[in-house]
Amino acid sequence: MPEKLTISLGNILLTVAVGLSLVLLWQLRSLIVVLMIAVVIAATLAPIIKAASKLGIPRWLAVILVYLSLIGTLTGIGILIGPTVAEQIERLIRKLPSYLEILRSLLEDLALRLGMSEPDDPISKFLDIQGLTSWAIRSSQQLVVRSYSVTRGIIGSVFGLLLALLLSGYMLSGSEKLLRDIVNLFPYPWDKRLLAQVEPMSQRMGGYIQGRIVVSAILGIFISIGLSFLGLSELALGLGVIAGFTNLIPFFGPVLGAIPALIVAIAQEGGWTFLWVLLLFVVIQNIETYVLDPLLVGSSVKVPPLYQLLAVLGGAQVLGIIGALIVPPWVAGSSVLLENLYVRPKLLAEQENSTH
Repeated sequence: MPEKLTISLGNILLTVAVGLSLVLLWQLRSLIVVLMIAVVIAATLAPIIKAASKLGIPRWLAVILVYLSLIGTLTGIGILIGPTVAEQIERLIRKLPSYLEILRSLLEDLALRLGMSEPDDPISKFLDIQGLTSWAIRSSQQLVVRSYSVTRGIIGSVFGLLLALLLSGYMLSGSEKLLRDIVNLFPYPWDKRLLAQVEPMSQRMGGYIQGRIVVSAILGIFISIGLSFLGLSELALGLGVIAGFTNLIPFFGPVLGAIPALIVAIAQEGGWTFLWVLLLFVVIQNIETYVLDPLLVGSSVKVPPLYQLLAVLGGAQVLGIIGALIVPPWVAGSSVLLENLYVRPKLLAEQENSTH
């Protein structure tokens, strides 16, 4: 006889509660994103606050001093190189259409030399240089506009970032009491288990962001110097800042950062400079991959590259550029929970079973 499907009142209430919770989370998605950013900022600054607290400075005062120092440092950097970077990026944007037109002409000339210019040539029909160039420009513009609109809509632009900074400061100043209040919501013994994972999660998330910032800053400086030596001093600093900023995004960032420099190189100086700039980015990328990342990022992340790639893709798909930046450290932090609360206990249980 077929089994009867029974629906209890408890199951109905549980389903309704889950549905309402999902609706509530969706309505609060802007606040959730701000909280995610605040947690990443707090985890990044936590080691500095901890070091200051060991010197006898009250925690709340250490938070204020660290934030004032951070704001002062960023302001100083902005005053020193900000006007030059802004002027060079503005010049790059202004000249970009002419650069792309030169690039299109060079590609058409290359197609002509390869015998791909005949109207009835199937290769020419398949590889429409003008169409591909127009599609690439249009797709890039749509990606930038979409990322900007999604990011602005979810975070609330500058106001959201300021709110994230304030929340991160509150988390750092009263982190112990705040964490105890949160974990006390969980039943015993999960409250103590979760509380024990907070510090390793914070270390892994903070270590990831700290490593990426240091690596990106180093690469931005070396790229600016290298482009100046290669004859692109007119836009070297702006291109270096673009490359350093995009390098914060794993996997795709270095490629995105190299594209503007390569376009400028081939449009202004020609093929040889293009090859030298390409070689510069290849060398620097290999230094990052095999030297800087293992030293400054890899030791703290401990997440397989495939999971990092999926985190970047998923974050970019949902939240744009901001998602590509903040989702990977959350994946790195969540891996601590997976390792310490599931993988290691499972392995220990298997070893105990094998010995009995």
